[in-house]
Amino acid sequence: MYTARACRDFGDGFAAVLLPVYLASIGLGPLEIGVVATAALLGSALLTLGIGFLAARADRRTLLLAASGLMIATGVAYTQSSTYAAVLLVAFLGTINPSSGSVSIFVPLEHAVLSRLVADTDRTKAFARYSLLGALAAAFGALAATSPDFLVTIGISRLTALKVMFVLYAFLGVAGGLVYARIPAGPKTSPQDPPAAALGPSRVIVYKLAALFSIDAFAGGFAVQSLVALWLFSKFGLSLSAAGAFFFWSGVLSAVSFPVAAWLSRRIGLVNTMVFTHIPSSICLILAALVPNLYASLAFLLVRAALSQMDVPTRSSYVMAVVTPPERPAAASVTSVPRSLAAAASPAIAGALFAAGFEAWPLVICGAAKILYDLALLWAFRHIKPPEES
Repeated sequence: MYTARACRDFGDGFAAVLLPVYLASIGLGPLEIGVVATAALLGSALLTLGIGFLAARADRRTLLLAASGLMIATGVAYTQSSTYAAVLLVAFLGTINPSSGSVSIFVPLEHAVLSRLVADTDRTKAFARYSLLGALAAAFGALAATSPDFLVTIGISRLTALKVMFVLYAFLGVAGGLVYARIPAGPKTSPQDPPAAALGPSRVIVYKLAALFSIDAFAGGFAVQSLVALWLFSKFGLSLSAAGAFFFWSGVLSAVSFPVAAWLSRRIGLVNTMVFTHIPSSICLILAALVPNLYASLAFLLVRAALSQMDVPTRSSYVMAVVTPPERPAAASVTSVPRSLAAAASPAIAGALFAAGFEAWPLVICGAAKILYDLALLWAFRHIKPPEES
């Protein structure tokens, strides 16, 4: 499971950086690039919703293999897409993630499988390792986004070099599928579990979490990695090689934060870890948008990277902890899908703000809205504890 996650996130790491470059190279403007990001997140949301409920009744290995097949098709399709309409269709139906994060049809399946393999006391550590390896892979993927510049120096056209990277993305789908094929086939639940259901006794908790996560995701959609890359290219004239190096180091900082989050959660709790690391990261994002100097802005973004993802393993662990085992695939899906739907709206708005010349606004809006989300989460769930904290 960890290996497959690493393959997938390596591809997402370079795809998120290269996607706006590729779209610009075929003639799309900032507004159109924002709409493509919206289409990708919207399509991902619908696929994730379907796969989460289907996982309660179907073999999860089969579904993971099918998702890998879709990843392969996505990489190939992007190499053949040269018009706005074609790109929109591929973005909506495909798996490329413009936020370079764990927002995809793989998530509810992997979370449900992983949560069954460990005890409650080890669950957060397992999700931290899972997130750590994914983030490190994504960081190296961002570094690999500099490859087109190298290919251009040896005589390959820039557009062809970008398409080569999408072919690599498809090969990573093949690698992930081969790993998933090693998962033993079997029933989705153990014999002592009750019949699978979508959501049962934990329905109210899951819906409240989904609503709050939607606020967070809507805010995050204003600053998905593809749009942050576009902002750095536009405001500071950052080169593709420099952007790849920056996103590599920001990914490394995010990865290092995951085991720290697991350690911290054992001392102050999962909800407190989510909230009290998130608020400073949002303040750093706002400051990065407002300072006029490139290096100061990059410094604030790096501090943000070290803090902003500490809620990822803790959030996943918390959701799996406060629902019953048969509800886990649906809970992972229901809490992920509203996030994707909410995040799907904001990139298009951010693209419109970019096109209108308000380039800093998306980052400021993102930071302010995330702070409101953190305060609401703390107020609503401070008394609902996972088993290991009871």
